[in-house]
Amino acid sequence: MIASNLDYHRATFRWKCEGLSEAQLRRRAVPPSELTLLGLMRHLQGVERHWLQRTLAGTTPAFPPYKTYVTAAGDEWYDDSDPTPAREVYEDYVRACQESREVFARATADTARIVPNTEFGATDVRFVLEHVIEEYARHVGHADLLREAIDGSTGE
Repeated sequence: MIASNLDYHRATFRWKCEGLSEAQLRRRAVPPSELTLLGLMRHLQGVERHWLQRTLAGTTPAFPPYKTYVTAAGDEWYDDSDPTPAREVYEDYVRACQESREVFARATADTARIVPNTEFGATDVRFVLEHVIEEYARHVGHADLLREAIDGSTGE
């Protein structure tokens, strides 16, 4: 059920990005927010690789060297001035999702297993899965607003 929920959010996010130009994917469409669909895409590939692959599966995923900056709140975020073409970012995001699917069953077999977590302290697998679903749900909502502001498309 969790795997299908994640796939639903992944598919919805991809749908929000479909058919848009490079410029549209990079557009900050909801001022004063600096969020872009391309920035969210970079972030979600990081979510896949950090939480599902590294934290739960114990792999050492390859993170692309996308340009980042530190926000006023001290968080690191992907810089939209990164020159990586949107098509490459999209392919990387799809690849990150597939890599996560490949380790999911093994990584989540024991949901009570405790995993180290520098952000939240030691947590169980269930907590991490809930966090990833929450992260996707929040950012799919952002993507919905961005897409509507870009071309009026709504739904899901």
